[in-house]
Amino acid sequence: MQDASLLTQTPPHLPSAALATHLRQHWGLEGRLTPLTSERDQNHRFDTPEGRFVVRLTNPAEPAAMTDFQTRAHQHVARTAPFLPIQRLLPLNDGSAILPLPEGRLRVFTYLPGTPLANGPRPVPQSRAIGTALATLTAALANFTHPAADHDLLWDIRQFPALAPKLSAIADAAQRAQAETLLADFNARIAPVLNRIPRQVVHADFNPHNLLCAPHDPETLTGILDFGDMVRTPRICDLAVAASYVAGLPQPLIHLSALIGGYDDHLPLTRDEIALLYDLIIARMVITLTIPAWRASLYPGNAAYILRNVPSAKAGLAAFQSLGGTAVTETIARACGQE
Repeated sequence: MQDASLLTQTPPHLPSAALATHLRQHWGLEGRLTPLTSERDQNHRFDTPEGRFVVRLTNPAEPAAMTDFQTRAHQHVARTAPFLPIQRLLPLNDGSAILPLPEGRLRVFTYLPGTPLANGPRPVPQSRAIGTALATLTAALANFTHPAADHDLLWDIRQFPALAPKLSAIADAAQRAQAETLLADFNARIAPVLNRIPRQVVHADFNPHNLLCAPHDPETLTGILDFGDMVRTPRICDLAVAASYVAGLPQPLIHLSALIGGYDDHLPLTRDEIALLYDLIIARMVITLTIPAWRASLYPGNAAYILRNVPSAKAGLAAFQSLGGTAVTETIARACGQE
């Protein structure tokens, strides 16, 4: 699987002086570069007299078609939903969006102000705002197509069965056995149904590190970051990703109801999607335990960053399994007005 290969690559490294030269020559910008954390790319904050930007050097292992896919998706959403708080691409002097280099492909994005949701309070109205933003973005992408959209993405819930060889990376034996049981159930019961659900291109990574809010108003979203996991998959998988990150919050059913309600108001869920959602949320949390464990074993020096979402996945998995599929699905149905 192509994505698995990419996840085993170290981020590229281009010295700041070389980056500064490219930025001056091709964008006409000069300023101060500050490194930012990333799993597979090299990112910098770029402070200039013209404003603040994010400079992203894509991992050279990423196919050029993938970078183009993500770039064109940014441009598509900027045209179709200009009110959404996504980063805008800053074109080069020649009008293009990407500078190909031996070390990777260089792009410059606008910088979005705000505080990552992961670093602040998580009030219930924020969960509703997340659902609304996700539905709006998904609707904006509904008619977006690209030749690379159907690539294999290991994080895609639809690809959960491909993780079987990597479950051994989960150190806790009981947790590993549980993951194996859930994977077997997914293969037997969920995958055949999921393959019949309509698909589209989705963001696929609405996690609290990729969403920004106003520093003194956590209910107002100011940024949607990182189109790097975009893929064409069943639309409901995208909502399951977002829901997996409220599962570990206090009063998870209240947060889930708010999230689903905000989403359903703009993109109504079908009965089939409602029936699948609990199992897809569970699958995503197991994926969030498995892939970071595997990657942290490869890159122990970056383990803290790689494992940052694991505690919430553990808490969410325990909470949702304790509540049970019936209670969670009933909550989802009520939030959609389908009691």
